[in-house]
Amino acid sequence: MSKALDDLITLLDLESIEVNIFRGQSPREDRQRVFGGQVAGQALVAAGRTVASDRAVHSLHAYFIRPGDPNIPLLYEVERIRDGKSFSTRRVLAIQHGKPIFNLSASFQIEEDGLEHQIEAPQVPDPLSLPDFEETMAPWAELMGEWYDRPRPFDIRYVLPPTMAKLPQPRKPQQMIWLRADGQLPDSPLLHACLFAYASDMTLLDSTLLPHQLSWMDQRIFAASLDHAMWFHRNARADDWFLYDMSSPTTQHSRGLAQGRMYDRAGRLLLSVAQEGLIRVRP
Repeated sequence: MSKALDDLITLLDLESIEVNIFRGQSPREDRQRVFGGQVAGQALVAAGRTVASDRAVHSLHAYFIRPGDPNIPLLYEVERIRDGKSFSTRRVLAIQHGKPIFNLSASFQIEEDGLEHQIEAPQVPDPLSLPDFEETMAPWAELMGEWYDRPRPFDIRYVLPPTMAKLPQPRKPQQMIWLRADGQLPDSPLLHACLFAYASDMTLLDSTLLPHQLSWMDQRIFAASLDHAMWFHRNARADDWFLYDMSSPTTQHSRGLAQGRMYDRAGRLLLSVAQEGLIRVRP
């Protein structure tokens, strides 16, 4: 297991304060606000710790209310909404400076058999045939600064070019990457689900910029996650390669909607994701 992945797992191992209250930390990185995937992953850990082990998360819905302060701990308060015969529902509030910064609702279900179908996975190159993150981003290494060299908990391979340079012409609003946790993980379904939640916020809004010939390196752009939803369809491991296929059906009123699907190498649909982001282009 890489040190970056080990640090992320430590980050997700919340401190229990009381029965329904947990405390999380942020990594010591140069960030203006807490990464949204971190808050979502930690909130899901808090919710999962209050649910019976025979129930796995099948969906979550969340709102980013205020920017998170990376310099102080985050407090997670869990409300046990319901425990039924098949489903458990939890609500989690993340608090800093005495104010809510994030709200998550999650539903857990016992494993059941039933009907099955799915949308076919796109045909893409194998992840090991694609260049790694450092090689892909090398042309922008100087502009990225320390963000280029810092260790990452996920191995990332771009199927389509990254949203870095100004595009010569509009591109279809779609982005695809392969991801895999950088090391072998323990057999904990909740941990794997939380790592998927963490990874789901990576590159998701990229597709909203492509039709507008914009890049994240453009200093005029201000972006932030507004809300986030996930549906967990099949059992999966975050330390196996999974394809993240992302697209944006629309942008308007300084908001962009992005949708994503995660597939394993066999083409099984593992998860579906949706997020709306605030995207402002300053003069």
